[in-house]
Amino acid sequence: MNEILNKNDVKTREEYENFVSNHINGNFMQSLCWTGVKKDWNYEAVISRDKNGTIKGTALVLIRLIPFLGCSFLYSPHGPVCDYRDTETLKDIFAGIELIRKKYRGYELRVDPCITENDKIEIEVLRNLEFEFNENAPELTTIQARNNYILRINGRSADEIFESFHKKWRYNIRVASRKGVECKVCGTECLDDFYMLMEETGKRDGFCIRSKEYFRRMLESLGEHCRLYMCYYNGEPLSGAVATQYAGKTCYVYGASTAQHRNVMPNYLMQWNMICWAVENGCSIYDFQGIPFYKNENHPNYGVYRFKQGFNGEVLTYAGEFVKKYSGFNSGIIEKIGILSRRFLHVSPAGLLDMCRRHK
Repeated sequence: MNEILNKNDVKTREEYENFVSNHINGNFMQSLCWTGVKKDWNYEAVISRDKNGTIKGTALVLIRLIPFLGCSFLYSPHGPVCDYRDTETLKDIFAGIELIRKKYRGYELRVDPCITENDKIEIEVLRNLEFEFNENAPELTTIQARNNYILRINGRSADEIFESFHKKWRYNIRVASRKGVECKVCGTECLDDFYMLMEETGKRDGFCIRSKEYFRRMLESLGEHCRLYMCYYNGEPLSGAVATQYAGKTCYVYGASTAQHRNVMPNYLMQWNMICWAVENGCSIYDFQGIPFYKNENHPNYGVYRFKQGFNGEVLTYAGEFVKKYSGFNSGIIEKIGILSRRFLHVSPAGLLDMCRRHK
């Protein structure tokens, strides 16, 4: 039995949040708090209950209107949240999403649930629900990164985890401390410092960056589930990161650094502090997030993987995206309108990949 969340019903919102935040497949992008970050999107949420009224599954659906055409792109980031082998619950959730799709004239629905490329049964369940699935999607063609690097905490102490790092990584963390690098948990008062680093990083590494207001919304909307970490050396900001903690997982979502004073190793100390946050709150996983092109040692991005690898985690490859496209919409026209909207109205194109790839 499904229902569309009444956004004004405080009790049901709390019930939804409690379910998602405690589910093994929960994710901060399925939290209702995330809608405060995605101000340019509308949203709806579906709840599936059993006959006793207990929640069995949920899905937060972000909705982006395509200008001039009156149709919408629907996306459930790392959703739905449920047991992916529970076919009946999945069917019920998607029946609810179909009502939303009709309401907003959705031309495409895209989901990327938290299942790995090895979860063959779960993949087949979704395929049987008439989703298109490209198991060999190239790097950087999906909204969320498919290849992530994760550290499984599994109840270990901070000391035990530290001793598992590569010896050079342990040495670099100690170097940062000896040199006087200070890693602090900050609020929005340090956003100017962080954004200065983000601008430098984007220019240096050749990628588009989010607005400062986007990061402000992350910190304010996610509240206790989000932190800004900053490393300072003699009062000078050297590196920063935005991390989330939700549903038993701590995620390193955005990072930035200066090319100056790299010899004092601020990035190593910052990662260690975020890992400690995960340990302190009983998280099962610390997620370093994406490692694009990690199999190619000659690719410019390989250094990202090499840095994360020293913390002695493992590669986790998600299955990727499952897509439904609906008849009655001309995808060619939609894409052209999307390009025009990006140029003249400053909203994302129909595909949304450029805007979303840095997630969320």
